[in-house]
Amino acid sequence: MINFKIVLNVLSIISFFISLLMLIPLSYAAIVGESTQQAFALSFVCTIVLSAILFFSIKPKSKAIGKREGYLIVSLGWICIAIFSSLPYYFSGLTNGAVDSLFESVSGLTTTGATIFTDIEILPRCLLLWRSMTQWIGGMGIIVLTVALFPLLGIGGVELFVAESPGPTSNKIHPRIKETAKRLWLLYVMLTVLLIVILWFEGMTAFDAFNHGLTTIATGGFSTKNASIMNFSPLIQYTLMLFMFIAGINYSLIYVGIKGKFGKIWSSDEFRAYVYFLSLSILFVTSAFYVLDQGNVEVCFRNAGFQIVSMVTTTGFVITDYTLIHPLITLFFFFLLFAGACAGSTAGGIKFIRHIVFFKNSTLEFKRLLHPNALIRIRIDNKIVAPRILTHVLVFLLIYLLIFLIGTFFMTFILADFQEPLLSAAGAVATTLGNVGPAISQLGPTDNFALIPPSGKMFLSLIMLLGRLELFSILILFTPYFWRIN
Repeated sequence: MINFKIVLNVLSIISFFISLLMLIPLSYAAIVGESTQQAFALSFVCTIVLSAILFFSIKPKSKAIGKREGYLIVSLGWICIAIFSSLPYYFSGLTNGAVDSLFESVSGLTTTGATIFTDIEILPRCLLLWRSMTQWIGGMGIIVLTVALFPLLGIGGVELFVAESPGPTSNKIHPRIKETAKRLWLLYVMLTVLLIVILWFEGMTAFDAFNHGLTTIATGGFSTKNASIMNFSPLIQYTLMLFMFIAGINYSLIYVGIKGKFGKIWSSDEFRAYVYFLSLSILFVTSAFYVLDQGNVEVCFRNAGFQIVSMVTTTGFVITDYTLIHPLITLFFFFLLFAGACAGSTAGGIKFIRHIVFFKNSTLEFKRLLHPNALIRIRIDNKIVAPRILTHVLVFLLIYLLIFLIGTFFMTFILADFQEPLLSAAGAVATTLGNVGPAISQLGPTDNFALIPPSGKMFLSLIMLLGRLELFSILILFTPYFWRIN
């Protein structure tokens, strides 16, 4: 039987942490004298009061968390965080109601970066700070953070980490989950601080450097500027390109690299595929930009490299409108919405490891046809892939494709008034499911999601959550097996 009391207890703790984080933009607003401080004060009070009522009114007899409780906490936890995180937008009066506020909140927490704001630069700074913070929180996952703190509360967090990270690999930095979570967050914080300092020295204001540091390492894509990264210097663009690339690497490999074991990094099949794919894509698009746009080679390389790394790592920053170059380039960038970076990174999307498993299995299937009695197994990093993991990957890809197709069907109906409803719908579903941000057609890199009807925004919010939790963590709740007592 599911222990609903421990689920509600944990949700109250997570909500409490969110309320504490609201104190940062609230304090900033009070210091600089922005009127939006009232919105954050009201949001803080609502969140902490509700979490306190929930915590003190429910006392679970057992603090054990099983798989069912873990999946419930992750799914409901993200929904609760999204609702509470939307309160500052709602109370500020700068959105068109609860739906827009929730969409912006979900987009931030899932590090999608799709926005409903048409003019970013007129927003109060404390609200811009909150947008960036939601992406930083969601980048590594608020659940992983609380896993490191749960032992202090007498709550085990192993099942939470499994539900939060349902990818096909099982590499761990440290066998103890608490130590794993701590080291992940240490790396995350170190990279964020390092990037903030570098951006500040390279000419960004302290405020812009802080915000872009948060959203880059989170592979989120929210910017403080309407033009995203277009108007910053080439040096800053190259710096962000490098850190987006790093943020797309498995954090276990980053940790190994810090310890000087570079051979282990290159021995990773996924990392090599990640590097090769980015290199070939940049070469192709740079050549296309140069031939079609007749621009400077360095500018073509920078625009192509930055935009490809941004899309593959699902960051979503923009320095050029790729939809204006050529239909072939638009199609290529649409395909990039289905790439994703490495498993174990803060990026969204399908992830390269799943692509590798799929293509290796597809190739070996031809060999199995010629040798039906042979036992031919897939190897990743010189290790045999277990049949269970292979099934998991194939089912994931099938469900991902089905969600994209069904989602495109519904969004085409919702966006019937758009000039290109089918292209806009396909782009909207692909970019939200992959947590990327920019899409194609009327939702391209220089557009926003403000014109989408409320029903469409709610639907895309669900798609973003599905993509962020890699489908299974939410979809499992809709199966009859999950709710059976035995």
